[in-house]
Amino acid sequence: MEPDLFTAAADDRQAKDPAGSPLAVRMRPRTLDEVVGQQHLLRPGSPLRRLVGEGDGGPTGPSSVILWGPPGTGKTTLAHVVSHATKRRFVELSAITAGVKEVRAVIDSARRQAGGYGHETVLFLDEIHRFSKAQQDSLLPAVENRWVTLIAATTENPYFSIISPLLSRSLLLTLESLTDDDLRGLLSRAVAHERGLGGAVTLPEDAEKHLLRIAGGDARRALTALEAGAGSAIAKGESMVSLESLEEAVDRAAVKYDRDGDQHYDVASALIKSIRGSDVDAALHYLARMIEAGEDPRFIARRLMISASEDIGMADPTALQTAVAAAQAVALIGFPEARIALGQATVALALAPKSNAAYKAIDAALADVRAGLAGPVPAHLRDGHYKGAAKLGHAQGYQYPHDLPGGIAAQQYAPDEVHGKRYYEPTRHGAEARYAEVLDRVRERLAGRAEGGSPPSK
Repeated sequence: MEPDLFTAAADDRQAKDPAGSPLAVRMRPRTLDEVVGQQHLLRPGSPLRRLVGEGDGGPTGPSSVILWGPPGTGKTTLAHVVSHATKRRFVELSAITAGVKEVRAVIDSARRQAGGYGHETVLFLDEIHRFSKAQQDSLLPAVENRWVTLIAATTENPYFSIISPLLSRSLLLTLESLTDDDLRGLLSRAVAHERGLGGAVTLPEDAEKHLLRIAGGDARRALTALEAGAGSAIAKGESMVSLESLEEAVDRAAVKYDRDGDQHYDVASALIKSIRGSDVDAALHYLARMIEAGEDPRFIARRLMISASEDIGMADPTALQTAVAAAQAVALIGFPEARIALGQATVALALAPKSNAAYKAIDAALADVRAGLAGPVPAHLRDGHYKGAAKLGHAQGYQYPHDLPGGIAAQQYAPDEVHGKRYYEPTRHGAEARYAEVLDRVRERLAGRAEGGSPPSK
């Protein structure tokens, strides 16, 4: 048999893990039925179950699978399970350290294994979004010709981070963050199972709750923290992973905070209201409480983006850009470094001038639409690019603003039912004061009441 330079055979890999392996590795599921969470992907007859050969006719499905989801949700685990269930050779690469050379070496080896020995290969490529377009292009021949079964994992939106030809040839499976119930079952199994701690310690409720807060939906993080806490307890001759031992092991205080209870909403509300009230110190305090409680950083980032539009709006239009950038940073780097971006965004939003005029404007417009004030689009604004549009009077009489002095045409844009309505009423706070002056002149020109000149530049 040709020597395999990349990995051991699947059966050998799934043999009992040595005691020195991390707990997260020892507790890695070996069948789909052992997988925690992701029940939407594991229903009978699902593409994933067909891929591993459950049902008639053996393994079926696409030659490429893309697993998209947050860290610790089981992307690597599913790749291992598919390989083991189908008895295929398994090769694991990371796009962080591997390049086209390594990928081609795997593909060449897979072709020789398939041709000479009848062994099919599963190539698991982690962090595929880190590959450039050219690097992703190098995977296409192997996928097209089914030289390998590609299973690629990404934490980023594949519609933006993966090239279209590869995406169109793949089955996209979206993984969800694990719930506390999912993690609770995983921790219980890890404590009792012979592959885990084998019942050497017990896990009381307060320590379990702290582990759930630390985990933030990440199974690997939960098991790593449990292993640290158990090691600390055993070293002290204790049979229970106490909250104190766990805190000592993971170096994090147990903040009294229930992510599913009232405090979750109370602290989140206090963060937003402190930002709205421009109290930067209080806002940072509540942000710190959410971080220390193990709150999902994506939840915090979403709240900051909402605050940027709801409470700041046009008083500082860059506030939303700052909040969105913080959210992107959270997705790219994760904790602990993401705390810096969240802190920066919180400071910027708290100190920004405030206006809810844009927020009130869209709600007022929605209220009118829901009340039935949604008449026909004026004929001169309708699409006139198709055959027969002119006979219907569409686009007739439309004035092209760029051809006019000042770039504004005195013509009606809104339907008759809401013509003349004013939804946006800007404040005089921050940058919005300048927009307010512009808007007054624009509305005059639109109504045909101002002659000559042009409105100030925006």
